[in-house]
Amino acid sequence: MTSDMSALREQYDRDGFVVVRKFLKGDELSRLQHELQRYIAEVVPHLPDSDAFYVDRSRPETLKQLQHMGGDVFFAEYRHHAGWGELAAALVGESCEAQEPEWFNKPPGTSHETPPHQDNFYFCLQPPHVATLWLAIDPVDTENGCLRYVSGSHRGGYRPHQRTQMVGFSQGITDYGPQDESREVVVELQPGDLVAHHGMTIHRADANRSPDRHRRAFAMVYRGDSCTSDEAARRRYEESLAAQHESLGLAGN
Repeated sequence: MTSDMSALREQYDRDGFVVVRKFLKGDELSRLQHELQRYIAEVVPHLPDSDAFYVDRSRPETLKQLQHMGGDVFFAEYRHHAGWGELAAALVGESCEAQEPEWFNKPPGTSHETPPHQDNFYFCLQPPHVATLWLAIDPVDTENGCLRYVSGSHRGGYRPHQRTQMVGFSQGITDYGPQDESREVVVELQPGDLVAHHGMTIHRADANRSPDRHRRAFAMVYRGDSCTSDEAARRRYEESLAAQHESLGLAGN
């Protein structure tokens, strides 16, 4: 491991997250941005409700989240990107496998907040050797809903979650309070900057209060080779997710 990677791993282990400035730049960033635009224009109109979430489905400009992007040739291959994989393995501390890419957005002027949560409550992996690598596509700041991390929270175990009405984030922490808020770290990013966080790190995001700026990001989750699925926890989560989708009238195909 290089000295730079060792320093990143030290910050990640201490805080539960780490920022990598200019992780992608130049042609590499432009190519990813171009392929995301292509995917949204050509593929998204044909996706099931469970793979493309909107603030208002009748308004395509309110697209807010994409899942299961690995069916596309470009994004299936992108899972094997060497730079992303090298960073993930260094942070997790073992060989990793990239899961299907995802895309996130907070459209301008939308009121939805991302509830405080721990990713591994969704993933249900033991041990929780899993990291999310989140790359800014737009400038991301306090106005348009940047990520906020509770520093060191990855060491505190699971917090209680319950079902939310937020599509794409079906579970939120129920006892998030002033003690958590006092430890929040605001992470502002420029396009091409990346933040990586541990699967147990508590994080959230405010609404996008900007009248004209999106807050778009591309992400991949990396699962360590030592991870196994906690099947009982996964069944509970999938049942809760299905109940949420049914209550919101979302079709599965």
